[in-house]
Amino acid sequence: MDYFELTVNISPREPWADILIAELAEFGFESFVETETGIQAYAPVQIGDVSSILKETCIHENNEIDVKWHLSEIPHQNWNAAWEASFEPVLIDSRLAIIAPFHQVSDFPGRELIVIQPQMSFGTGHHQTTYLMSQFLLDLPELPGKVLDMGTGTGVLAILAEKKGARDILAVDIEPWSVENTLENASRNSCTRIRGLLGDIDSVGEGNFGVILANINKNVLKRHLPYYAELCSDKGLLYLSGFFISDVPELEKAARDVGFELVETRDKETWASMKLQKVVI
Repeated sequence: MDYFELTVNISPREPWADILIAELAEFGFESFVETETGIQAYAPVQIGDVSSILKETCIHENNEIDVKWHLSEIPHQNWNAAWEASFEPVLIDSRLAIIAPFHQVSDFPGRELIVIQPQMSFGTGHHQTTYLMSQFLLDLPELPGKVLDMGTGTGVLAILAEKKGARDILAVDIEPWSVENTLENASRNSCTRIRGLLGDIDSVGEGNFGVILANINKNVLKRHLPYYAELCSDKGLLYLSGFFISDVPELEKAARDVGFELVETRDKETWASMKLQKVVI
């Protein structure tokens, strides 16, 4: 499958780059790389007329910014090479580095390492949300035995959950290449307790998860919340991310309506993450 590479330079960059990422994700763009001057966004060529899509976003006729964009097509065989050229490590505090095989391990002394082989065909790559979710997991003194990672992407959170002591992790994604890549990355990190499942939330045929991780987007999270309530154990924890700070009240209400209470909210560069706990009635 061939892909479009959309390069957008925005001045000022914040907060417009983050807003544009969220908007393009809604239109079907699958992966993003944040640059010093804006973003690079990737989508299958079947997405259609990109110029028409951009007219529906925050950068169209916006007098507050100076914007330039360029569209190119990447043949399938060059897909991973293009991604690797732009992939930057994700550093969580001084505790964790999420790196690729082509990074030098010696560049990250004193940090726990998760090594992933990046793929282009899934996930938003939002470093802010990856940071927030990973930070939440790192702060847990102990993980329960059973964890659900919805929208697993490259499997980073599933791998971190096993490293933190979880004994059974179900990693779920709607994209087959994502599930395959998650299992490959699990093996790369010597993880043996991660199971992959292809499908959406209704494909999860088991429950009693002590922790549920979902780094997706607001609309999908709202649709999933009733399922999370059924799948989560009593007093279990639900971690959500992939949305803006301004979306927190809406998601908090939706979560409360199905039996979760908000424990903590964190944010980073306009993005937010929520820790919730299932209420025992």
